[in-house]
Amino acid sequence: MKPLALALAAGAAIASVAATAHADAKPIKIGIVTFMSGAAAGPFGVPAKNAAEVTAAELNAGKVPAPYATKGFGGAPIELVYIDEAGSTSKQVSEYRNLLNQGVDYVVGYTSSGNCLAIAPVAEEMKKVTLFFDCGTPRVFEDASFKYVFRPVATATMDNVGAARYVAERKPDLQTYAGINQNYAWGQDAWADFEGTLKALKPNAKAVSSQMPQLGAGQYNAGISSLLAAHPDVLHSSFWGGDLEGLVVQAGPRDLFKKSLTVLTAGETATHGKTRLPDGVIIGARGMYGMFAPDNALNRWLRTAYSAKFNDTPSYPSYKMNQSILALKAAYEKAQAANGGKQPAPEQVIASFEHLAFDAPAGKIGLTLGKGHQAAQGTAFGVVKNVNGKVTVTDVKQYSIAEVTPPEGVKSAEWIKGGLKH
Repeated sequence: MKPLALALAAGAAIASVAATAHADAKPIKIGIVTFMSGAAAGPFGVPAKNAAEVTAAELNAGKVPAPYATKGFGGAPIELVYIDEAGSTSKQVSEYRNLLNQGVDYVVGYTSSGNCLAIAPVAEEMKKVTLFFDCGTPRVFEDASFKYVFRPVATATMDNVGAARYVAERKPDLQTYAGINQNYAWGQDAWADFEGTLKALKPNAKAVSSQMPQLGAGQYNAGISSLLAAHPDVLHSSFWGGDLEGLVVQAGPRDLFKKSLTVLTAGETATHGKTRLPDGVIIGARGMYGMFAPDNALNRWLRTAYSAKFNDTPSYPSYKMNQSILALKAAYEKAQAANGGKQPAPEQVIASFEHLAFDAPAGKIGLTLGKGHQAAQGTAFGVVKNVNGKVTVTDVKQYSIAEVTPPEGVKSAEWIKGGLKH
């Protein structure tokens, strides 16, 4: 792979070629899949959909900062087609096929790790370039190889290794820990990575409880009771969306988060809306998103454009949807430049996408894993502090890619078991 800076330097040339595209170019139709109904819609799916909407509108208007100033994709306008991710994995496979029947050129979507594992082989079968914008399981590219599938955001290994590092540093005398995670690929992987990392960092500490309710269970009081009885020094949860909101509401009156140092790897979304996290809870945003995002031109643009349209600040699902669309634009225009300014074929876009380096509100991103199909990122964690009715974070600690991500060709579980070495 070329150095990141060299790859990004090609942006000016790409923009120059793209600017020559005809104003009447055929629209690029993108299928957007996220939760638009059910418990995950409010805290997760709607912010992601909103980000897709504002990103497409701003790109079409040519209002996005460099290196994305060219209108649309290489001068071609973007059209979005939305599909609801709610429902079973079999339903999502059917919806995916239906989406392709509507003539979409690309697909960007999927929050559920189970859905990503089910959709990836179908994307290969249908030969449709598909981007996973959020699902976290590392199994997608660690257990298989795909030509048409890309994930321009990080895996959940980053979240849980980072969380374990943070609590180990914040509570050096920790002796016991526990978890409450959803009983499917996402939650299972999250707990395994967190526990495995603590075994490497704190070999004398012991897991005293692991609660695994079903995704969307809604009621968590039995698990909360078990955790209170176990009284761990540290509590880990990768709950997200409506499940996270339910856990916060039910755990609050019972002081679960006050009796154990709690880390919520996807907790940033709970700082939006009516749900309020108590002081002292550790949260992550699944990358350098939201309150952890760097101060750069793209981040300032996204926050301003999103807030102007929706009267709210973008949460991490918004950032990840935006990042994925920008990655697709970068790959498309790189392929377009190599094709003499003409619309690139899917095979050309794939060639440009592999090992892509691109800019995002979260900073510079590189697809350095999964044979060039999987992004690697650093992350951050901080401690919630409510100030005058606003949620802030203190004691923010950033972790580099090398600290939270395995090297190329090494599975996450093997890397963690081997002592997190590079």
